Amino acid sequence: MSRRLTITVPSLSLGGAEGVAAMMANHWAKQGHTVTLITLDSKETDSFSLDAAVQRIALNLMQDSGNLFQAVSNNRLRINFLQSAIADSQPDAVISLTDRMNVLTLLATGKLRCPVIISERSDPRHHPIGRLWSFLRKRTYPRAYALVVQTQGVADFCRQWLKSTRIEVIPNAVPIPRSPEVPAVSHETLEVRTRAKIVLGMGRLSHEKGFDLLIEAFSRVASEFPDWKLQISGEGPLRESLQEQINHLGLQEQIELTGWTSQPELQLDQGELFVLPSRYEGFPNALLQAMSRGLACISFDCESGPAEIIQPETDGLLVPAGSVSELAQALKRLMGDDALRRRLAVEALQITQRFSAEAYFQHWEQLIGQAITESETACNNT
Repeated sequence: MSRRLTITVPSLSLGGAEGVAAMMANHWAKQGHTVTLITLDSKETDSFSLDAAVQRIALNLMQDSGNLFQAVSNNRLRINFLQSAIADSQPDAVISLTDRMNVLTLLATGKLRCPVIISERSDPRHHPIGRLWSFLRKRTYPRAYALVVQTQGVADFCRQWLKSTRIEVIPNAVPIPRSPEVPAVSHETLEVRTRAKIVLGMGRLSHEKGFDLLIEAFSRVASEFPDWKLQISGEGPLRESLQEQINHLGLQEQIELTGWTSQPELQLDQGELFVLPSRYEGFPNALLQAMSRGLACISFDCESGPAEIIQPETDGLLVPAGSVSELAQALKRLMGDDALRRRLAVEALQITQRFSAEAYFQHWEQLIGQAITESETACNNT
């Protein structure tokens, strides 16, 4: 049965939540649903493409606020425009991604009689959003039909202050390649594929992603492995400081910030190792992508995400969160052991079955169907 689904997300710029929003919109549009995707940002910042059937509404309201008064005024404007755009889309259900967007969407849909499903994409135990936004989150989240989180730990945390709200745990799926030209990876292709001695990192160049820790760890083993390089793909506010760190270490020939890529799978195919050095995570898409491309992977065992993905010593390595020395030892171990890298890489391919797109959308669609049915029943009884 065709449904009218509206997705709200701050932007379609760089980031995991943005990629998930685009994947969801494209999937449901191809399934024959009427899909509207609304962003606060403009289309000019888009990094993810949408199916032609998706109705794209860009509100162009992401300007910064100079003070508290201006912030309140800007957010009132965002709520008003968001309310109008959502109402015009005539949704059977609204799906919102990311914390502040969830708050704005719930405020904007207060008078609409359709269910709103919100989703936390990071770990609220570690991801600060400011005192006022935290207050508004606790006031508005109970209005949602359901809150979707990605790990049981985050669900348990949220249940402490969302006593009566339905909370669903839906881990990310292995991201669908953005280009149909990206080749599939199998055990057979791994056996014949030649890769360069490259350690890869991928993500937003921001504090929580921990690339400063990865650079420091790599610097401790770089002299032992002069034929290895570290490449970090992504953009973000710390690009300049990370480059300064590389320069200070004198490792410009071995460490490179390669910028954002529109085809992460092809970038991953160039390397031997992948490292996720995050201080905290939601459920890291980059790690799922890397394992699906048959890379041996190392990750910090931060509180949410990696331990649900990596099976230690079977399909990857977990090291204590934030420990640069342990990360350096793990790098040394894998960079010096071809057989171990190959074994972990082969086992990593199982990630596509463990976190399949089919299972992901089946869970989401069951939740959306229940939300719409209960909403219609409530309307008929009033």
